[in-house]
Amino acid sequence: MRTSISRILAASLAAVSVSPLWAQAVQPPSGKSLAATMNVYAFPNAGQAPEQQSQDESACYTWSVQNTGTDPFELSKSVDQQKQQAAANQQAAAQAGKGAGAKGAMGGAAAGALIGEVASDDAGKGAAIGATAGAVAGRRKAKKGEQQAAAQGQAQVQQAEASAAQQMDAFKKAFSACMESKKYTVKF
Repeated sequence: MRTSISRILAASLAAVSVSPLWAQAVQPPSGKSLAATMNVYAFPNAGQAPEQQSQDESACYTWSVQNTGTDPFELSKSVDQQKQQAAANQQAAAQAGKGAGAKGAMGGAAAGALIGEVASDDAGKGAAIGATAGAVAGRRKAKKGEQQAAAQGQAQVQQAEASAAQQMDAFKKAFSACMESKKYTVKF
């Protein structure tokens, strides 16, 4: 009985002393590092501890913002705002186009009545024809305006995204140079 108790005790002590090391090696990190949030991968070449790497990443982030004039987190907010503005402009263009058919019909009816009266002494028939033609023309004009607003909004968003990509690339290069000077291998 003593042997089984001493074996259990020895196994328990071994499990307690080994368990924290095993748990630390297997558990994933609690959150992403600053570099990882920007899709930059930094490997510590000099055996830096995670706390040191976090400090180094923070220092390099600050240095890179100062030297490039780009803050990635503010940059993404700016692009999101541009997208929202483009969507709002497109919606405003769609609202402005509502009623275009009725406006065109009114203008067409007036012109048609005048032409009908002069041409055939029948203002009503001319007004009906003019209203139909005016409504169709008004709707076409409104649709064309909506399409132009959508294309313009898309072009603005694409331009903002391209500019943001260039700025982010410059930032990542600066960040990488800083991290490499602190003995990390960096890839993005």
